[in-house]
Amino acid sequence: MSPIRTVLRGRIRRRPMAEINMVPFIDIMMVLLVAFMITTPMMTQGVKVELPKTSSEHIAPPDDDEVLVVSIKADGSYYLDLGADHDKAVDLASVQEKVAKLVGLRPNTQVLIQGDTHVAYGAVVQLMAGLQNAGVDHVGLVTDPAALDGQ
Repeated sequence: MSPIRTVLRGRIRRRPMAEINMVPFIDIMMVLLVAFMITTPMMTQGVKVELPKTSSEHIAPPDDDEVLVVSIKADGSYYLDLGADHDKAVDLASVQEKVAKLVGLRPNTQVLIQGDTHVAYGAVVQLMAGLQNAGVDHVGLVTDPAALDGQ
């Protein structure tokens, strides 16, 4: 008599199988992977600016920090990469107010300035001073990783 089957009052009884079928889990994971691969490029948002070109190395922010990008167009208008109104120009006072609230709620938020190549230096300095007044200790500058022309 085989060890798998036992006879109990004329009936054949099988032991319960204790293995987990992994195929459905793998199928679900593959579907999720494809969904994330399709939606991730759509999540990038921001304002189109012509960034200064430098030959500096890329510095990745820590994984646990959130990043807030403040953009300045060539005409001196400010844009916050925050929420649904990321393509709506705001004034410096609104930038200070919104950044102060965000930094108050999430102190590890890293603030980056994405300035157009042709923006006035004074506008960048005013923004940096406004961010400092909003409670931001460290501000990063975003550049285009391409090498400078002629170097």
